[in-house]
Amino acid sequence: MSKNIKFSNLDRANTVDKLSTEAFDLVVIGGGITGGGIALDAASRGLKVALVEKNDFASGTSSKSTKLIHGGLRYLKQFDFWLVKEVGSERAIVHKLAPHLVLPEKMLLPLIENGSYGKWLTSIGLKVYDILAQVTGDDKRQMLEKKEALKLEPLLPKKILKGAGYYAEYRTDDARLTIENIKTSLRFGATALNYASVEDFEYTDNQISGVSIMDEISGEDFTIKTKYVISAAGPWVDELRSVNNSKKGKRLHLTKGVHLVFPYEKLPLKHSTYFDVPDGRMMFAIPRGKTTYVGTSDTNYNNDKDDVRTDLTDAVYILSAVNNMFPKINLEMEDIVSSWAGLRPLIHEEGKSASELSRKDEIFTSDTGLISIAGGKLTGYRKMAERVVDRIAKKIEEDGTKLKECFTDEIPLAGNVDFKKFKHVKKYMAEIFDRIKSDGFTEHDAWFLVTNYGKQTEIILENYASLKDEDLYVRMAKAELHFGIDYEMVQNPMDFFIRRTGRLYFDIDSVRSLMEPVLQEFKSIYKVDDAQLEEWKEELNRELKEHSDFSMERV
Repeated sequence: MSKNIKFSNLDRANTVDKLSTEAFDLVVIGGGITGGGIALDAASRGLKVALVEKNDFASGTSSKSTKLIHGGLRYLKQFDFWLVKEVGSERAIVHKLAPHLVLPEKMLLPLIENGSYGKWLTSIGLKVYDILAQVTGDDKRQMLEKKEALKLEPLLPKKILKGAGYYAEYRTDDARLTIENIKTSLRFGATALNYASVEDFEYTDNQISGVSIMDEISGEDFTIKTKYVISAAGPWVDELRSVNNSKKGKRLHLTKGVHLVFPYEKLPLKHSTYFDVPDGRMMFAIPRGKTTYVGTSDTNYNNDKDDVRTDLTDAVYILSAVNNMFPKINLEMEDIVSSWAGLRPLIHEEGKSASELSRKDEIFTSDTGLISIAGGKLTGYRKMAERVVDRIAKKIEEDGTKLKECFTDEIPLAGNVDFKKFKHVKKYMAEIFDRIKSDGFTEHDAWFLVTNYGKQTEIILENYASLKDEDLYVRMAKAELHFGIDYEMVQNPMDFFIRRTGRLYFDIDSVRSLMEPVLQEFKSIYKVDDAQLEEWKEELNRELKEHSDFSMERV
């Protein structure tokens, strides 16, 4: 098993010292999936890379997506064949790199009276999709008659259902995919730091030669010396272009996407479903563990980028869409157990509505050398990284040094040691269940560990064995926390409960039951005082309320 590299804020002073005293080839700004992908691509080609993120890794767009590695079927309707081909091909590659984290997921596309997709168009569309995305074997699309569709998903609307398309996609955890990319970049010598915000740039002969950083934990300032800078700051790309005095020409267009989470028993779908909304849009409903989540909305956003929330209008819109498509279900506000809201940093196009904007990525280069990348989809992160690192490779070659070609399609992500196929993941899951069931854990617990951590589950189980005298679930959570602090830069309880484990979204009750013991563990590891503990507790309670309380009093 390849050795996990320590990646901990307990060692933050040394990380900051390294960043402030050594010279780098490249600084990547933004610790989302695009920044993580760039750090891995550049470091694996031989560049000396630093990555900085102003909050926690994946705390922006990269923990707020629909959590699908999917081929963008709807882009066929916009005749965007290039995008479908690229992201379609990428699905299989990313699944190969992390089969424990990017899981095969069959998707139903119900065909309804007066729906967006007719039978003929869907059949042709899915066929084209299969060809463009190079889909093989059992994953090839099937067209189902009404009876077959209802057998697969009895909750579909019998009266207006005409049949369904049935095709293959992949489901993931976007925040975990991000952290595993960043951790994998460390193996190639990259240095990464969260809670480090970019305040300004330094210049030599009118070219960027350094990045001024504020350490959000210590309050200290420092500078990273570098030859190149790539901004992958997502919704904040234009802010950094302004700091660099280069915000001209194309600009970002931010749209908000919201997802609601329901207990599985309230929305017991047997299959993930991509369904029509009466306003002409499409939406996903995806069963995941103890829950089913539904999204997304798509509305223009001009408010505070650091405080994006699900509001009552978003919740009503999604609830109505679900109740319309699944008439046997009558979901109400109080059935929402959690939610999330995030921003898509798209490229502005005059006269186009939020849902018509292209999901293509674009690269901007300023006169002083700031390279910014924006747009794009979660699924295309690896190719986006390759394109933008190619720009730098070209400049380096002009100076007489040749870099390796991109080979991130062959680099297994952290957590994947020897999973060649998904069946190996399932076999490992069964092994883990065998090992933990005598303690009273369930198959769901084994599934949770393996689909979050892959083979890194071994470290968590070692931690678990070394901890004593606790409720089993508290002990396992502490074992995960120790892993997160030692190997994943967990700095505070929000990093742990939201982004490293997804508990706030998919097991929100466990956040309530584990809050106290986890806070106490933070206290003993980070040696914080009671005032800091109280502040964290208040923040967690605020997050719980914001994500799950849609009562009228909140309005």
